[in-house]
Parts: sequence; C-alpha cells; structure tokens
Amino acid sequence: MRLVFLGTPTFAVPTLERIVEAGHEVVAVVTQPDRPSGRGQQVSPPPVKEAAHRLGLTVHQPERIRAPEAIELLRELRPEAMVVVGYGKILPQAILDIPPHGILNVHASLLPRYRGAAPVQWAIAGGENLTGVTTMRIDAGLDTGDILLQRATAIGPEEDAIELGARLARLGAELLVETLAGLEAGGIQPRRQDHSQASLAPILKKDDGRIDWSRPAGEIHNRVRGFVPWPGCHTRFRGRPLQIWKARLAEAAPGRPGTAHPSKARLVVACGEGGALELLEVQLEGKKRIPAAAFLSGYHVIDDELLGGE
Repeated sequence: MRLVFLGTPTFAVPTLERIVEAGHEVVAVVTQPDRPSGRGQQVSPPPVKEAAHRLGLTVHQPERIRAPEAIELLRELRPEAMVVVGYGKILPQAILDIPPHGILNVHASLLPRYRGAAPVQWAIAGGENLTGVTTMRIDAGLDTGDILLQRATAIGPEEDAIELGARLARLGAELLVETLAGLEAGGIQPRRQDHSQASLAPILKKDDGRIDWSRPAGEIHNRVRGFVPWPGCHTRFRGRPLQIWKARLAEAAPGRPGTAHPSKARLVVACGEGGALELLEVQLEGKKRIPAAAFLSGYHVIDDELLGGE
C-alpha cells in the first residue's frame, strides 16, 4: 500500500520499521521539527526522523501541519492511507479527507479506555493489570474514531512505563501491519467506540508526580512505575527535591505517613492506611541517580525523619 507515515517519538519507530519491512511503499515521513532537548538544550532530531533517514525515506518537518502548503504536499503524495503514531498534532479535516483508506492510528490502550496523550502512564498509575493496543481510523475527535483491531496484554506488577511502552510499541507495530493487510483484503469491519466507557489520559504535568504520602502505598507505587521518566514521582528531603525512580511495596512501617525508616541498607517510608513503600533508587536534585543504600550512606537518614513538605 502507498503510505505516508506521521510520527515523532521513540514509540512510533517500531511501526515505521515494520511497515517498511512488510513491503509497503512509504512515500514520505512527516515528523515534528528538530527541538532543543536534554540538559544542554541542544537541538536534536525526533527519533522518527533518525529512523527514516536510516531507512532511506524522505522526511518532511512542517512547522504547522495545518498550513496550506503542508496540506497540499500531502495531497500531491497521493497516499492510499496515512499512518499516525504519536505525531503530536491534531490533523485538520482537510488532511483526514485525503487518503481513500483513511488515516490509521496506533493507540497504546484498549480504546475507549485511556484516550489522550499518556495512556501508558495513566494505565499503570491507575492500577490496571490489563492494557493493549488499538488500531483505529482517526476522526475529528480525540481518539474517538472507529476501532479496526485490538490486542490485549497484561501489565506486570513491577513493570514501569518505559518497559510497558516498549512492549506496546512492538505489539502496535505488528497490529498495524495486520490492519493494513486486512483493509487491503476487505476483511476488517470497523466498529464504533462505546463512548460511555471512555476514560481520559491527559498530558502529564510536573505536579502529577508529587507524592502525597497519606495515600495508600499501592497507589504511590503505581505512580512511581507509571510516571517514569517524566514527570517522575518526587518528594522533598531536607528541603530539596528528591525523585523516586524505583520502589516496591513493603511491610507496614510505624509513624505518620512520609516518615523514613532506615534499616541497614533499606529505606522504608510510611504511607497512608498503614502501608509502606521501600525506596530502591532515588535522585536528589543536582545529583546522580543512586541506589537507596548509597543514599543512606551519604546522607545519614534519621529514623522517623519526615519526607515531603515545602
């Protein structure tokens, strides 16, 4: 099939690679412009651009996908379908109308659950034990288009957003190739979403990662797993921001929620409802990410010392 691929993040790369491998004709790749990133704010290309160059594909990076010249470019490419994976911009109706097979999206949830920008993160943070990927036809709404195919997968009890995202990216790539084959053969019957069952996965904000130690330990643990690498779950230690990279549920700890209880090389923090969380990897602002044992050795945490606050 003659395709245009629109995508930006690492999550989109396996789908681009897989449709090329499957023999589809990708006439162009559209991705976001190069942006400053990282601590040094050096201008870097999107992961999809790097993958496209490696695959020998033509790349376009319009500042505005709604600009008349961008829309005209897509028309001139005459795609039979477009594939969108994490492109990062809402497409106007003028683009939705171009390809005869529609614009196909790979979404990292079992729609209509977790519509929005961060389905992997919010599924873990919400304590789900099952998720998956959906291919759908994009319409004018937010992840509201007709479902084409779906594939479910379990979420591991310790799996974080980076690990699950990588698995779903590969699963979504296979499902998209299967979807294209089904559309070509006329063997897929699109079905409408049940909008009454929808839930949202909005873009993450820094404050979403702030730990409220009065919440149950399981809820905090899910957020620690769900919010890596961004925004990360964070608290305060002696007035400085402390990010929790890894943790696990622990036996109940005494004291008020947020109090630290060091024991040998372990750092356990009391949570709400009598639960507790063992911190495994942490990072104090301006310092490196280190195991909890090294943190205890370097900062001599006192028993019953309170984390959090301003």
